Amino acid sequence: MLKILLFTLFLIPLCLMKGYWWMVQCMLFLLSMVYLMMLPVNYCWENLSYGFGCDYLSYGLILLSIWICTLMVTASESVWRHNYFSEFFLVMIVCLLMTLILTFSSLGLFQFYLFFESSLIPTLFLILGWGYQPERLQAGIYLLFYTMLASLPLLIGIMFMYNEFTLMFSLMSPLGKINEFIYMSMIMAFLVKMPMFMVHLWLPSAHVEAPVSGSMILAGILLKLGGYGLLRVHINLMSIGYQMNFIWLSISLVGGVVVSLICMRQTDLKSLIAYSSVAHMGIVIGGLMTLMYWGFCGSYTLMIAHGLCSSGLFCLANITYERLGSRSLMVNKGLMNFMPSLSMWWFLLCAGNMAAPPTMNLLGEVTLLNCLVSWSMFTMIGLMLLSFFSAGYTLYLFSYSQHGQTYSGVYAMSLGYGREYLLLFLHWLPLNLMIMSGDSIMLWL
Repeated sequence: MLKILLFTLFLIPLCLMKGYWWMVQCMLFLLSMVYLMMLPVNYCWENLSYGFGCDYLSYGLILLSIWICTLMVTASESVWRHNYFSEFFLVMIVCLLMTLILTFSSLGLFQFYLFFESSLIPTLFLILGWGYQPERLQAGIYLLFYTMLASLPLLIGIMFMYNEFTLMFSLMSPLGKINEFIYMSMIMAFLVKMPMFMVHLWLPSAHVEAPVSGSMILAGILLKLGGYGLLRVHINLMSIGYQMNFIWLSISLVGGVVVSLICMRQTDLKSLIAYSSVAHMGIVIGGLMTLMYWGFCGSYTLMIAHGLCSSGLFCLANITYERLGSRSLMVNKGLMNFMPSLSMWWFLLCAGNMAAPPTMNLLGEVTLLNCLVSWSMFTMIGLMLLSFFSAGYTLYLFSYSQHGQTYSGVYAMSLGYGREYLLLFLHWLPLNLMIMSGDSIMLWL
């Protein structure tokens, strides 16, 4: 792991030099290829070095982090074109990548907590520095306070665990004498980060105010930190989890249906995609809380699939925003006439969002449906509504933006740049190719 970390660290001086924007992007692509070659062949911890290492679970999420951070540079070409503090922007992205790699490759719970919190700072800088509207200050404070408030009890829970047993992930085992307060403190930070319904208000505001790179990293990686944390600590909380987990499962499934209905009423493109993330993460929390093998595997698959799909949709929303200067669905109408060549990408990524084959979202969702229904037959009602409305708001997004009469203020046809097609292709390709080797993604335990 040290070679990956040092590679990332030494990119920072390159970021600070003028005219090295595309060089940094090429180096990040190289890093993702190098990391791809380090695929763990057995299911134990590998690449161990000085308290860092990766198993299958960390590996997939680190690879996703490097990939999304690379595509963030590709998507944010306008920052470079207008020379809007582009060097500092690159430094923020590389620092964020560094904290994410450190978070996912930590071998101990305290280390994980440290880097889990530190990933907030570069994200906050991205929202405050390169966001669009003045409300970004409020969105940044929302993000900071929601996360920090829930994370302080986690620190107390970690100290308690250190006193009782061990913080090493590989040595953890179910703890007998855990009360409800420790259980709450251990999982609340991760549920806020996911985000679970009722503590999700920071997410839409952060997404809407963030620049495209901020939205990509929020949807692609930072929501997955919560799922990763839950997957890591569940083993300690097994005994009490059997009694208490139904609460979070119920909230997530009901919340998923409610949020899907909220999606149907959105007029802001980014806001709609952000709320759909909450609905998808609801089903992931449900799968995790069953404490079943299928639940863990399915939630991991859906987290990676959602990271690519949601990030791609935010890129599409940004491409139209750059052309039309608005994210409103009242203005973004009839895009099939305005940008005909992008309609196919809208269709492909919307198909991914509604879990159509052959995307990896389908693999994850089918597994989670199976898992939740086997946990309790009553979850069928919530899942049925969730799946139906998920398809509903995705079709609403696609048909409303692509069909109909073009907005009267738009007077010319617009083509995309090669860079934008490459960006969308690099989101879509892994999303559809990885289902070919679904066993390696599904059967990681």
